[in-house]
Amino acid sequence: MKHAATGAIAHQPLALVNARLVDPVRETEERGGVLVIDGTIRDFGPQVAAAALPPHAHIIDCGGDVVAPGLIDMCAFVGEPGAEHRETIATATAAAAAGGVTTILARPDTNPPIDEPAVVDFLLRRARDNGLVRVLPVAALTRGLHGEEIAEIGLLKEAGAVAFSDGPQSLRNTRVMRRIMAYARDFDALIMHFAQDCDLTTDGVMNEGELAARLGLPGVPREAEVIMLDRDIRLVALTRARYHATLISTTLSLDAIRAAKAAGLPITCGTSINHLALNENDIGDYRTFLKLTPPLRREEERRALVEALAEGLIDVIVSDHNPQDVETKRLPFAEAEPGAIGLETMLSAGLRLVHAGEITLPRLLAAMSSRPAEILGLPQGKMEIGAPADLIRFDPDEPYVLDPATLHSRCKNTPFDEARMQGRVKLTMVAGELVWREE
Repeated sequence: MKHAATGAIAHQPLALVNARLVDPVRETEERGGVLVIDGTIRDFGPQVAAAALPPHAHIIDCGGDVVAPGLIDMCAFVGEPGAEHRETIATATAAAAAGGVTTILARPDTNPPIDEPAVVDFLLRRARDNGLVRVLPVAALTRGLHGEEIAEIGLLKEAGAVAFSDGPQSLRNTRVMRRIMAYARDFDALIMHFAQDCDLTTDGVMNEGELAARLGLPGVPREAEVIMLDRDIRLVALTRARYHATLISTTLSLDAIRAAKAAGLPITCGTSINHLALNENDIGDYRTFLKLTPPLRREEERRALVEALAEGLIDVIVSDHNPQDVETKRLPFAEAEPGAIGLETMLSAGLRLVHAGEITLPRLLAAMSSRPAEILGLPQGKMEIGAPADLIRFDPDEPYVLDPATLHSRCKNTPFDEARMQGRVKLTMVAGELVWREE
């Protein structure tokens, strides 16, 4: 691995040539190169070739690999402050850089939670000093994540929070949620909510159905997700607040989102790469690394999610990066903590869908880069002159077997342990600086 290059690299003209350029905004591909000067894209296309560049330019021949905007992950746990035994900004951003993720949205469920401007400032400073990629704070909807008192959304946004969420827990109180939406609307703040009826999921540990019954495990019904989502959609219609359903996993939720979008409501949604690439059968013999929230669903649900992604109904793919240490995962399935790491494997797992012919490469990259940037109002995620040079180079076809020991995350709870994968990131650039380069 190569860490960030010296300042000279950022100001020296740098060109990635002989590449397969993928534009996720227009969802197009062409052969050519990208010229980067002073951290921004100055030119791209067939005209950017080694023979046409000045002699002092730093030229990287990509050998036909894909070059595209860096990925933007809207749901990741980075550990700081308070959970450095699970992850740190340094380890999370190293994993992100190795996986082609150039921007991480950090979940607010830290200790203390991100519910005060001072904590937002702390996270931004730590990311500046210790991070290889961009780390943007998601602040809490409620103080202490308790679901009762509204956080100071205006002050938190002014301090640098890009969105608002209570992390992996749902806000039960409808009256409080309505007040939050009305408050957030006045600041044009984005609400990111994890929709799940807590009263229906208290004891559940996997998808409710025949497999759960055979394994002797309590199930989580699909309805738990859509009940909360339906409530939120009605509140969006009432308040017109901007709303993003962080993780959806069922056809019931897809139907609700489709109706909401058809009605013109300001609603977007995401799903995790795990729910697109895996199903409940992968749990096999009680594999706790596949215990997730929401749980993995049936294969029919997985296919429906992929189809919704292909048609554009699902806006965003996230890693749902949630590191858990050995003590919380090497337990009986019902007792293990839910969660899996995913920053470093999100792209490779997504490429499974491309290789299977279920989705095009530009559409996959749009859901991982340009669409998140559009929802968040970020300048990244574009193959465009003047855009920040957050770029990745990867070979979508290179095969490998995933060895968890080689992953950069502090924890190794990957659901793709020893899986056959395709797609290697060879270079990651943030604002024109090389933060990862395969040796």
